[in-house]
Amino acid sequence: MIVVVVLMALAAIALVAGAHYYIWRRLVRDTTEAGGTARKAGTVVIIVLPVLTFAGVSVGRADTPFALKQILGWPAYMWLATLLYLLLALLVGEAVRPLLRRVLDRRAATAGGTATESAPVEEPATVGAPAATTPGASADVPPTAPATPSAPGPDPGPDHSRRLFVSRVVGGAAAAAALATVGYGTANVLRGPSVKRVTVPLAKLPRAAHGYRIAVVSDIHLGPLLGRAHAQRIVDTINSTNPDLIAVVGDLVDGTVADLGPAAEPLAGLKSRHGSYFVTGNHEYFGDAGEWVDHVRELGLHPLENARVEIDGFDLVGVNDIAGEEEGEGPDFAKALGDRDTARASVLMAHQPVVIHDAVKHGIDLQLSGHTHGGQMWPVSYIAQAANPTLAGLEQYGDTALYVTRGAGAWGPPVRVGAPSDITVVQLASRQA
Repeated sequence: MIVVVVLMALAAIALVAGAHYYIWRRLVRDTTEAGGTARKAGTVVIIVLPVLTFAGVSVGRADTPFALKQILGWPAYMWLATLLYLLLALLVGEAVRPLLRRVLDRRAATAGGTATESAPVEEPATVGAPAATTPGASADVPPTAPATPSAPGPDPGPDHSRRLFVSRVVGGAAAAAALATVGYGTANVLRGPSVKRVTVPLAKLPRAAHGYRIAVVSDIHLGPLLGRAHAQRIVDTINSTNPDLIAVVGDLVDGTVADLGPAAEPLAGLKSRHGSYFVTGNHEYFGDAGEWVDHVRELGLHPLENARVEIDGFDLVGVNDIAGEEEGEGPDFAKALGDRDTARASVLMAHQPVVIHDAVKHGIDLQLSGHTHGGQMWPVSYIAQAANPTLAGLEQYGDTALYVTRGAGAWGPPVRVGAPSDITVVQLASRQA
C-alpha cells in the first residue's frame, strides 16, 4: 500500500512539474530573448508558483494557524485554477500557432517578391570608360578608399522575428483567456448562489401537504477562503424564499469549530416554518464531525444522525455521510427508518448521491443530495459525472426521485465555471391535488 501511495505521489509531482515546464516554455522561453531580464523574471515566477501552491494546500490540511491558511490559501488555490485554464488555452494555441506562422510566412514571401520586382536596376560601368573627375582635381591622385564599416552583430533574421511574434500573440491570448475565465468563475462564487425552483410530485404525499417548500442547500464550505460574509449571503438568500423547511445536506465546513465557529454564526438567522435540519457531509469527517453536530445544534439547526422526524404529510429522514464509516458513524438506514409507517411519503437528506441505491431499496420517495458541485469547474465536471449517478438536477430511479443541488460554495479554488452555485427550493406536489 505504501509503495502505491509513493508511486502515485511521484506521478503527481511529475505531472505538475511537466505542466509547469510546458508553461515556462510557451510563456517564457518562446516569448523572451535569451539572457534578458524578462526571461529571468518569468523563470523565477514559474518556480515560485508551484512551491507556493504546494505550501498552501499542505497547510490547509495541517494543524497550522488559521491566519496562515488564509494567507497562503488564496494564491495557492487561485493558481491551481489558473493553471488548469492556462494549460487548456495553450493547448488550443498549439492548433493556432502553425496557421498563424503560415499566414506570416506567406505575407513575407509576397512582400519579398514585390520588393524584388520593383527595385531599380543599377547600370554597370562601361569597361574602359574614363572615370569622372572633379574639376580642378588631379587625374593622378587615386580616389580615397571608402571607410570600412564596422562589423554588425549577428542578425537573427526575419524567421526568428516571426516566431517570436507568433509566440507572443498565442501566449498573450492564452494568458488573457485563462485570467478572464478564472476571474469570471471567482465572481460566480463571491456573489453568492442563485435560487432554483423545482417541483417534485410524490405519490404518497397527501393533498394537505401539496405545495410544501423545502430550501435545499449543500456544500457551503466555510473555510479559510469563504467565511462569515459568505455564510451571511447564503442565509439572506434562503430566507428570501420564505421556505417551509430548510435542509442543509452536508459539507458545511472545512475546518474546526475553533477556527470557523464565528464564520458559521449567521446560520442562527435561518428562518422557516418548520425549522432547519442538517446532515453531515464527507468534509465534516476531515475534522471533528461530532463537534460540528453539537455546534449546529447550538445555532438552532436540528441534526439528523441516522434519524427521522415526522413533518406535516411526510417523514423527513437523515443519514450520516458514508465518510463516517471509518469512524463507525456511517449511514444506517435501518436505524433511521425504524418501524415507520411506509404509507407515509418520505424525504431523505443524504449528502452523496451514491446512496440512491440504498434509498430505492428502502422505499424512499425523494432523496436530497449535494456533494458533486455540478463539477464546479469545466472540464472537471466530466470526472464528477463519471463518479456520481447524477451530477446535478432531478432524476428518477425506480420509484425514488433524486435531486442533486450544485451547492452554494466551492471547494479548493473559489472558482466555478459552467456550474453556477445554487440554493434550490424543492416544492412537493401531491398527485391527489
